[in-house]
Amino acid sequence: MAISDIQLKSGWYAVFDGNGKKIKDLSPGSVGDLLGFGSDFIIFLKSGWYGIYAEDGKKIKDLSPGSVGDFQNASGNTIIFKKSGWIDTYDRNGKKLNSRPA
Repeated sequence: MAISDIQLKSGWYAVFDGNGKKIKDLSPGSVGDLLGFGSDFIIFLKSGWYGIYAEDGKKIKDLSPGSVGDFQNASGNTIIFKKSGWIDTYDRNGKKLNSRPA
């Protein structure tokens, strides 16, 4: 199921699929601040760590900003970080796919 939208409703993140059906509610206290989402993952920032979650709310991986850099964007099935003049592309599992100069 693909994620189409995430809305903050009554203090919870409501995750919706392409049909507008709610997939899951996630507590900001548990997952942190929403940074972005792709087709099948969500990325949050909590306690100085990036958390990548599946659309069903299960954590996939934590990434250290010291290792990956600053979050830039999430789209499709990739996450973009910028570190030391480089743009790095990661997949939803936290694996680096590509690097290029910024």
